[in-house]
Amino acid sequence: MDALGYRKKFAVLVPSTNTTVQAEFDDMRVPGVTNHLTRIAIPNIPLHNDDDFNRLIELIEAAQADAIERVMSCEPDYFVMGISAETFWNGLEASRELKKQVMQQTGIDVAMGSEACDAALGIHSARRLAVITPYQPVGDRNVRRFFEESGYEVVRVRGLRCESPVKIAHVQPQTLIRELKAIDGDDIDAIVQVGTNLSMARLAGQAECWLEKPVIAINTAIYWHALRQNGINDRFPGFGSLLARH
Repeated sequence: MDALGYRKKFAVLVPSTNTTVQAEFDDMRVPGVTNHLTRIAIPNIPLHNDDDFNRLIELIEAAQADAIERVMSCEPDYFVMGISAETFWNGLEASRELKKQVMQQTGIDVAMGSEACDAALGIHSARRLAVITPYQPVGDRNVRRFFEESGYEVVRVRGLRCESPVKIAHVQPQTLIRELKAIDGDDIDAIVQVGTNLSMARLAGQAECWLEKPVIAINTAIYWHALRQNGINDRFPGFGSLLARH
């Protein structure tokens, strides 16, 4: 038995440009669970349009298998996809196929952002959504497609059009507060934030208090889902209702 990861060892896959997942997942880590990152080697390319964003997805897909292979030598118990856009890409069936592929390569179960958001929304019985993304329009369309194919009504999507993968992590809380207030309305049941390099785990929990509705940050949803799928039911404040009450 692992001395520190005596409950579970999580392998965590992130792009090399991502500076948020490691910090936020470690903030949500509970005693007896350890996180072991592996990074998909990608350049910090400019993201000015849909073609650029499609290229980013291609780069991630091309380097993913090698990154997965590297982390498996630590003999993890569970695999966590700390990556967002790819899990929504091409809709619900493609998301399920991606999970199947990762499970086949790793031989262990997998948590994914798309599936975790769906599970979190189910906990709250939310059906009408507003979504915040850091993406270009093609990314927004793929996120909308996934949620609509999963049975949700996507009322609004706000893409922040961040200019590079690294600059996603540069978005400040003040900007996200403005975006949350702008995208909110009586016509939605919940707000979902996607893009794992967009730091909103703690802010989403705070926003639930003043918006008086679920605000699902994807990193919180992923880590919550990973814990619960492994029978780890620790509840704690600071990251919203998912980890505090469910």
